[in-house]
Amino acid sequence: MAVRIRLKRMGAHKSPFYRVVVSDSRSPRDGKFIEEIGTYNPLTEPAQVRLDEEKALAWLRRGAQASDTVRYLFKKAGIMTKFHHEKLQAK
Repeated sequence: MAVRIRLKRMGAHKSPFYRVVVSDSRSPRDGKFIEEIGTYNPLTEPAQVRLDEEKALAWLRRGAQASDTVRYLFKKAGIMTKFHHEKLQAK
């Protein structure tokens, strides 16, 4: 089973709000998911991002692949940097 970390769209018409979820890559965008690890609200200034860093790192360690947007959010939050440092120290 290929696991992806991606955004699930919520909110009203023209008022998007996203949940960062871990899901099977074959499930639809707003379909069934395994776990919710954060939220993203692009309408606030600056954009509001809330992430559970420990859960995100745990899923990345297990081999979950982040979508491009989620990878960008993780990079801004410093999660990808920590993950890469862990991988380098393990070698």
